[in-house]
Order: sequence, then structure tokens, then C-alpha cells
Amino acid sequence: MKILIIGATGMIGSRVLDEVLERGHSVVAASRNPDKIEAREGVTPIKLDITDSDAVAAASADVDVVVAAASPRSTGDPVSEAQANVGGAVTGAEKAGKRLVIVGGSGTLNLEDGTPVAAVVPDAYKAEVIGMRLASCAAMNSAGEWTYFAPAGLIQPGEKTGRYRLGTTIQIADAEGKSFISAEDYAAALVDEIEEPKHTGKIFTIGY
Repeated sequence: MKILIIGATGMIGSRVLDEVLERGHSVVAASRNPDKIEAREGVTPIKLDITDSDAVAAASADVDVVVAAASPRSTGDPVSEAQANVGGAVTGAEKAGKRLVIVGGSGTLNLEDGTPVAAVVPDAYKAEVIGMRLASCAAMNSAGEWTYFAPAGLIQPGEKTGRYRLGTTIQIADAEGKSFISAEDYAAALVDEIEEPKHTGKIFTIGY
């Protein structure tokens, strides 16, 4: 397959790129700063603004799947940026008639008692979490083929273990109440979804 990864230089996007290449697929690696993308066989770097739906549609023309992995942290207004990022990707992929996998946020999820995760996160992360929760509405209202993959409460660089659990809209936590996942395991699960879609038109999540 040929996969467009928007946000290919970020923590998650770069690991999705590595996982895609490891499995023998090719990548169109999109970023606002394509000079940061390492030159590798199977990788075509391009400059792309995810909020420009026409540009996203054009970049999607010759690929099989689009991955939206741009982080809403570049403007200082994560609520608006998250909605603009996801909205641009959803509209662009829909125009191109391509399947879209969105790297979402844990704030889209609820706790087991039904409380929105967005209601209990620390203030430092609240704006980004609320932004990603609102952004998920763009996917759910889309007429296109989409999947929204929300990570655990904490996602950070680590190891690829292959030992994790998948769920739907309830945040996954361990016996101590901690919700976390490595970026490497998240990327592996995302590429599994690309290769064998099981959550089309749905939100799903991951955690240990």
C-alpha cells in the first residue's frame, strides 16, 4: 500500500512512518517542514498544511490510505487548531475518496463511570483535550470512510511490546488506574488497522 502520513515528523507520525516502512509499504510523508524528513527508500517527503482541505485532497490522490497525525500545538490555540487539523484532513480525504485514520486524543474517551476524560485532566492539558474531543465530531459527521484512534491517557516514546488491549470509547487503564501506551505500540496497532480495518466509522482506543 501507499500511505499518506500528515504530521510525519511528530512523535506519533514518525513512528507510524517507521512501522509502515517495516511492513513493506511506501509513504508520502507530509509536514509543514519536509526538510526534517529523513531521506529513505520508499519515502516521498512533501510540504503540506493539514488545514488546507484542497491540498490534502491533492496529496491523497495517488495513495490508498491517509493518516492524520498532526499535533495541535503549533499555534498556541489547541482547541481551534485541533478542530482545523481534523476538519482539514476529514474534508480533504472525503474529497479524494480515501480512507482516513485519525490520530485522536484520549479526551474523546470516557471513564468507566461515564465521566468524560476531558473533564478530569489537569488544566495544563485541558485545552488540547477539549480540542480533540470537539474535533472528533468532524469525523463522526463525515460521509467519508474514517477511523478515529484515541490513545491512552499517556502516550510517550518507549518499546514495541505487542502486549496491549484495544477498546472502544472507554479509556483503558491498568489495575492501578493508570492509562498509558508507548508510541511504538500505538503505531503498530494503527498500522494493523490500516492493513485489516476493523473500526471503520468508529472511535477506538488502546492501553496496557
